[in-house]
Amino acid sequence: MSGDLTHVDESGRVHMVDVGGKPMQRRRATATATVHMSTATLGRLRELPKGDALACAEVAGIMAAKRTSELIPLCHPLPLSHVSVKAEPGGSSVEITAVAETTAQTGVEMEALTAASIAALTLYDMVKGVDSELIVGDIRLLEKTKS
Repeated sequence: MSGDLTHVDESGRVHMVDVGGKPMQRRRATATATVHMSTATLGRLRELPKGDALACAEVAGIMAAKRTSELIPLCHPLPLSHVSVKAEPGGSSVEITAVAETTAQTGVEMEALTAASIAALTLYDMVKGVDSELIVGDIRLLEKTKS
């Protein structure tokens, strides 16, 4: 069973995957997260006591993507060529979409997932004082490509 896991060797010990023999390729990943809140809170996101929650969440997501390998132990540090995070309110939630790009020997999906997750948690932090029923969820990878 452990042979199927990329970060576990045949004896069951965790290790960093050796990507040294893989070619450099342009890679892109898109991830999303959702923060559910009341519609009243949704209308106040840009005028909260802590400031513009959407802008702050977007910047936090970008910053987090750049530090992914410091947060996730077996993740390779990657030279990111582009990261974007968009927090779009609608209905009774904010949909966060994060895109990360690099030219490297391994994928960039962990950076996109980290960006979406931290953006969602930042939004939660900024809104928790006015809405006690926030839900962070639906964190998932939408796509990853290489060329």
